[in-house]
Amino acid sequence: MQIIKEHTVHSILFSTDKRRLDVKYIHQFLSNDSYWAKGIPLKLVQRSIENSLTIGVYEAQKQIGFARVITDYATFGYLADVFIDAEYRARGLSKTLMEFIVSIDELKDLRRILLATRDAHSLYVQYGFKPLGIPDSFMELHQPGIYKKYAP
Repeated sequence: MQIIKEHTVHSILFSTDKRRLDVKYIHQFLSNDSYWAKGIPLKLVQRSIENSLTIGVYEAQKQIGFARVITDYATFGYLADVFIDAEYRARGLSKTLMEFIVSIDELKDLRRILLATRDAHSLYVQYGFKPLGIPDSFMELHQPGIYKKYAP
């Protein structure tokens, strides 16, 4: 399902149009600068983009941020890979990105949206996220070193 929604705030464009994405930029950030996807291969970033609702953040034609929601568009979503380029932080763009995401009609009726963060709890709580209500009911299969198998 391809959803095209765009919003511009102070010359910064927020867009779900995958054709605008700079996949090499996204890969570079995730693979080198993120704490959650270090070493992720380009082919996996490409596959994750193909199978998610993606949001790019742009100044002029330059991509400066990204997020994606893995969803069935009916009951569940997982917010992942949220970032704003370091050069553009402290301008409120993370908040505007979250406002854009929660405004997407196709996500408004989901029963549950999850995310994982090490350091941005104060951002997400502003948009209704909170710690798991019944953490004992959730389980995970976590493979933190999985991308090492792709290393040359």
